[in-house]
Amino acid sequence: MNITWLPFEWIVAVRFLREGRLQTLFILGAVAIGVGVIVFMSALLAGLQSNFIRRVLSAQAHIQLLPSPEAPRALRRDEASGVQTTLGSIIQAPLQRVRSIDQWQSVAAQIRAMPDVMVVAPVAGGSALAVRGSASRSISIAGIDPVDYFRIVDMSDKIVRGTSRLSSTEILIGTELASDLGLGVGDKLRVSAAGGVAITLSVAGIMDLGNKGANQRVTYIALHSAQSLFGLPGGVTSLEVTVRDVYAAQTIAQRITRLTGVQADSWITSSAQFFAAVSAQTLANRAIRFFVALSVAFGIASVLVVSVVQKSREIGILRAMGISRGQIMRVFLLQGGLLGLGGAVLGCLIGAAALLAWQGYARNPDGTPLFALEFDPVLFATALLLACITGIGAAYAPSLRAARLDPVVAIRG
Repeated sequence: MNITWLPFEWIVAVRFLREGRLQTLFILGAVAIGVGVIVFMSALLAGLQSNFIRRVLSAQAHIQLLPSPEAPRALRRDEASGVQTTLGSIIQAPLQRVRSIDQWQSVAAQIRAMPDVMVVAPVAGGSALAVRGSASRSISIAGIDPVDYFRIVDMSDKIVRGTSRLSSTEILIGTELASDLGLGVGDKLRVSAAGGVAITLSVAGIMDLGNKGANQRVTYIALHSAQSLFGLPGGVTSLEVTVRDVYAAQTIAQRITRLTGVQADSWITSSAQFFAAVSAQTLANRAIRFFVALSVAFGIASVLVVSVVQKSREIGILRAMGISRGQIMRVFLLQGGLLGLGGAVLGCLIGAAALLAWQGYARNPDGTPLFALEFDPVLFATALLLACITGIGAAYAPSLRAARLDPVVAIRG
């Protein structure tokens, strides 16, 4: 290979690598395996995390706005009862009734104007009793506007029979509730609220939410039907919000509370254990990348230290010919960078091949991929850049040692 057109440091660095061919191949292999592990594990854990987030958050909003809870009431102490309190009164927690968010239309308009918010959907919800013949079940009803709400909870892959379209006289129920009450699409179901209001609805669709408990309790009806059922004329019990960055949901929820004065809970607080698991996965991924990168750095450094010892005579001759210490340092820094870059290119290919193999073999029983993996160009570019930086960093100490060699001592051996 003709390399005479290269700068001096590059010529010497490439020649040193070619002369120690076996060492070069071994360290290239070690770097490639390390980078391949980083690429594969990073893409795998990112895909697994995205799958978890998608499965959990596809059935719920990122942020939920709720009415403020009713404040406890102070009751005067009954002297005849003998109850003693320091303030002369008894604090009793009130029953939490189904209440609407004050001026929710204005609050929803304020939230929709925020650049980080994607969807705001009003919900009128509460508990009710579903009755069919002599059978009855306790259910949770969500009164929704399908146009907005189904942008938060995608029903396209959850409806197993019927349709997700809702009129004022229709209801969507889960598969378990349909089985318990013997319901099919088009059958009638009587729903009674705690306030004594009852309405008869026909089953528009049967859905599978992926959870037995949810399929037994969760139902959807039209928003104005729920408002009539729960005695909330024009009111809603919650505002469901989705945001562009799910990990920023807590920050956005706090901003919404400051802006509107309405209590806002994000999925990060309501699903704290799940968020902790996701955070633990992220931490584990970072730890893997750190220790693999550390082992790669030590491998490159050890090879270059041996190279300095082996090439000490050549280094002495080059110094005697007038080559500066800075040029000698650059020779070994270039070797480290080239080893990192070459190993990273091979490692990216190994990682991509491993990801393709995973997608081919890791399948669900129905033949679909276990979860989607994204071949993110940023991941591969980052791996190449970090490998180069690691190689140059690992070469610093050996290059400094080479630059400090005394030419006379080095030539004498």
